[in-house]
Amino acid sequence: MIRNLHLLIVFLLAATLVKAQPCTPAGDQTSFGTGNVWIGYAYNNMNFTTYRGFINAGTAGSPNFDLDFGGNNGNFSTNGCNVDRNTFSVRFKLRRNFTNGGYRIVVGGDDGYRFSLDGGATWVINNYTDHPYQTTTYDVVLNGTYDLVIEYYENGGDNRVSFNVSSICMGTEDTSVFGTGNVWNGYVYDGTNFSSYVGRIQNGSAGSPNFDESFGGSNVTLNTSSCATTTETFSVRYRLRKNFLPGTYQFTVGGDDGYRLSLDGGATWIINRWNDQSYNTTISTPVSMDGDYDMVLEYYENGGSNRVSFNMSVITLLPIHLVDFKAVVKNSQPVLNWVITANSTPDFFIVERSTDNRQFSSIGTIEPEMGEGKTRFSFTDKTAKGDQFYYRLKMVDIDRTVTYSKTLTVHLNAASNSNELQVYPTVVTGNQVQVKAGSSHKNVDINLVDLSGRVLIRQHVAQLHSSQPQSIDLSRVRLGKGIYVLKIVSADGMDQTRKIIIP
Repeated sequence: MIRNLHLLIVFLLAATLVKAQPCTPAGDQTSFGTGNVWIGYAYNNMNFTTYRGFINAGTAGSPNFDLDFGGNNGNFSTNGCNVDRNTFSVRFKLRRNFTNGGYRIVVGGDDGYRFSLDGGATWVINNYTDHPYQTTTYDVVLNGTYDLVIEYYENGGDNRVSFNVSSICMGTEDTSVFGTGNVWNGYVYDGTNFSSYVGRIQNGSAGSPNFDESFGGSNVTLNTSSCATTTETFSVRYRLRKNFLPGTYQFTVGGDDGYRLSLDGGATWIINRWNDQSYNTTISTPVSMDGDYDMVLEYYENGGSNRVSFNMSVITLLPIHLVDFKAVVKNSQPVLNWVITANSTPDFFIVERSTDNRQFSSIGTIEPEMGEGKTRFSFTDKTAKGDQFYYRLKMVDIDRTVTYSKTLTVHLNAASNSNELQVYPTVVTGNQVQVKAGSSHKNVDINLVDLSGRVLIRQHVAQLHSSQPQSIDLSRVRLGKGIYVLKIVSADGMDQTRKIIIP
């Protein structure tokens, strides 16, 4: 008995001496593992402050690992000092190169774990709470070298941490790009919550953004630009940037199951039926629109039949607004010029002519090119033979609304006659200049302009009568010696210039 007691005392003393021996933690806590082998820096608490040494995980052939640290109680060894298995933390680091492609990363832990691709700056997986063993999956496209970090802590009971990476098929397009030309970019995801991108499809056509898509049927293979998925549990985010002419529009969206529509890139939803349901449609309230809009249509399918549809209709468009309509005579031919506002929506213009201001006939059609946003137009009447003509515009909107311009009067013979407009004297020694027309004109603007184009005098005459001179008072401005130009323009087509000299 005494001998056994002596041996027990010797053993306890030896154990005490071993335990009391100091240890030196190996590892610098910052270096990343290479060649698929992680460096795991271990700490004797849950907040990475009492460093004890490092362990390794993974093999040369694979970075995947599943560690339980040898049990619940006691210590586990590191390259340095032992660590208490009840409360500890480990920061795993690995620098690894990935060939371009899709990857599925699964991290698990009991208790908390989180995973980073950028050295710990951000966490793409973050389940940093006390809990039994569970896993989190993250699908991502990788290409190049990444600094992988897994942080793990244990807060009593079972302990376990795992990592697994495998190649999967994933779409590689930029999912933020909007379709154009009425064709939607549809970004397809495996799962109902847009979590695993597989590739792109497109809907709509150059002529219309409307579509009705059933994806080939229920529970079949849907091919995309990159990968295939099954039409059972999936989701699609459609994007389209579209220019709307000014007017009021209405949208109808349908789906089996959930669907919602946004006109501001997904910030707000004007239609929102985000729940499991058989196919039905929702009509938006009328929306006033003008310009470019980033439309987003989101859809998910949660088993059974699948279908999503979009329809846009025009309620009203703003009519053509004519800003200016004038006629001039050039080379003995009437030339009509007109200007509309930028938000007008013309389909085409018909130029009409009359000789009696009662019966008009079409002499030409002007069709704006699609989407060009043109505001200025011109038409030359090359068939006018005679003296006096009347012109007007028949303006047809894209919703077939018809409006007419005012009527212009054009005098061909008078305009071609050098005596149509007289200005005298041309060498001015006093303060008056006379303007006399060979025929009457309405709404005449008489401007005195210097050779640099600066307008010095503006004078408006409601009616310039035939052979009745109109005086221009030059004393209103101080004119130096030189050459000046009188520019005379009327609403009914006269456009003449005459030079005067101040000696």
